[in-house]
Amino acid sequence: MTSRSDRPTGTHAFESSFGATCVDAERTRFRFWAPASRTAAVELHDDSEHTIPMTPVGDGWFETVAPCGPGALYRYRLDDGLAVPDPASRFQPGGVDGPSQVVDPASYRWRDGAWRGRPWHETVLYELHVGACGGYASVERRLPAIAALGVTAVELMPVNAFPGSRNWGYDGVLPFAPDASYGRPEELKALVDTAHGLGLQVFLDVVYNHFGPEGNQLPRYAPAFFRDDRRTAWGPAIDFSHPQTSAFFIENALYWLDEFRFDGLRIDAAHAIGDDAWLRELARRVRAHAGDTRHLHLVLENERNTASLLGPGGFDAQWNDDFHNSAHVLLTGERDGYYRAYADAPLRHLARTLGEGFAYQGEPSPLHDGAARGEPSAHLPPTAFVTFLQNHDQIGNRAFGERLRALANDDAVRAATALMLLAPPIPLLFMGEEDGSTQPFQFFTDYRGALADAVREGRRREFSAFPAFADPAHRDLIPDPNDIATFVRSSSHHPPDDNWPDAAAWQRFYRSALTVRAVLVTPHVPGARALGVDLLAGDGDPAALVARWRLGDGSTLTIALNLGSLDAALPELPVGKIVFETPPRARDRLPDLKLPPRACIAWRDGAVNHDARHHRANGQSRS
Repeated sequence: MTSRSDRPTGTHAFESSFGATCVDAERTRFRFWAPASRTAAVELHDDSEHTIPMTPVGDGWFETVAPCGPGALYRYRLDDGLAVPDPASRFQPGGVDGPSQVVDPASYRWRDGAWRGRPWHETVLYELHVGACGGYASVERRLPAIAALGVTAVELMPVNAFPGSRNWGYDGVLPFAPDASYGRPEELKALVDTAHGLGLQVFLDVVYNHFGPEGNQLPRYAPAFFRDDRRTAWGPAIDFSHPQTSAFFIENALYWLDEFRFDGLRIDAAHAIGDDAWLRELARRVRAHAGDTRHLHLVLENERNTASLLGPGGFDAQWNDDFHNSAHVLLTGERDGYYRAYADAPLRHLARTLGEGFAYQGEPSPLHDGAARGEPSAHLPPTAFVTFLQNHDQIGNRAFGERLRALANDDAVRAATALMLLAPPIPLLFMGEEDGSTQPFQFFTDYRGALADAVREGRRREFSAFPAFADPAHRDLIPDPNDIATFVRSSSHHPPDDNWPDAAAWQRFYRSALTVRAVLVTPHVPGARALGVDLLAGDGDPAALVARWRLGDGSTLTIALNLGSLDAALPELPVGKIVFETPPRARDRLPDLKLPPRACIAWRDGAVNHDARHHRANGQSRS
């Protein structure tokens, strides 16, 4: 379970305990864990369609070396006659129900030999869906434009093999196989390779909390993968206490980081894994594997706000839903669903995320029947949190997949975006956000028959508790995830089409803010700490604040935000030079100690790079 030490320079091949490993051009070693099967064999799909018995070697393992090389198609034959794909398949050219293919990972010659990654504090994430962007090769072609924006890391939604030809990726069933509908594994490696050449990190979203509802054959021959006493919202819970199950997923993480040279992983829905000890072991193993040779990063999605998982030796950061949810309430006024946990005092919740990380740090949660949610997080650095105003969940889990710009005032969106991009926490953008896109991103799958009906009706039932969808006729308007039109509506256009003709202005805005971040904030983020957040008074509902951070060089970064429609009163004028403002000339009210509506202004005291002072918001409001 280590990287090959004898591989040629420029190649990377991870040796897993599971699956097919090329011995040479004409021989492949197969290892298959099937504790519920008395026998196992490799069924080669060649001209002769012959079957090679595997040798039982104990603890449910079977092994053999077969006379086949790269490109060979194969399945495993169980004692009941069922033929199944390799659970550790490196590629499924015919989909998840077809045969697996032997892949020689050392055949790809990497060009990024000098790449060692980037420190975490330099990260600006850009999340995208590979299928909606047209596949691996299409994403690769977009990378120069993404890098020119000022982004430093691309995050791919899950790419492991799933049923059908389109899926968000969270219903995958073969965790080691890049999905064939996006291209071949070599094309995914070329994407990563090109990104590194542009100075971009590449992160991968991985799903370790469940398998998808179609195409998962593991219960037939390895039921020990699953727990009998617990289910997740998506199916049987995985039993990480079993040594082979634990090894399978830890090796999967190392495989993506080593063989595909990903710079980091986002662990989807870690709260559904339900095993913090295993998560800590995963982090430990990844750190030990990388040593000090590369910058590798681990990020959690975790509804529980378990701050103790974050920090040295653990996970670099967590997606901060608290930041998004409180900002979303302020921007849109929405209070249904999970937004009701922030509706009581959205500005106070937002302020706490800026000053202490999580809004919920052990307080009773309205979404959890009053149970405590979260752990204290004020001791953590700002970079332990990933902030965002849009992502696949927050857009796609809406009934119609509306983006933020379709729900809120443009000036307010720009002001909140400026806060996100300039504050020390790690910012994340969602594909098309930089264009001011209003194109929906909707939930899509490619199921057939009864499962397709269940997914469609189940999604509509999810919204039945919302007042807007109390009428069944209105619920029936929610897009069918399996309709190809749902996927087409969600597929990105690049360059932007006439749906958002002001894309260039939005792009200038994002580039300006990210330039200021790169010059005046990022170099001084190590050692940064929050100095406090003040809520500002004003007429109507308060929607303004001033946040301050002491940066690592001793300077102070101050950001004033007003998401309301009326002036807010500043107690005093912040110290330092204005380095960013939106809308243009937002500073004009400052002599009167007024922060204008839907505005964001950032100051930094100390020495200021004069080149950066020109990078201020210059986009115009929509009329």
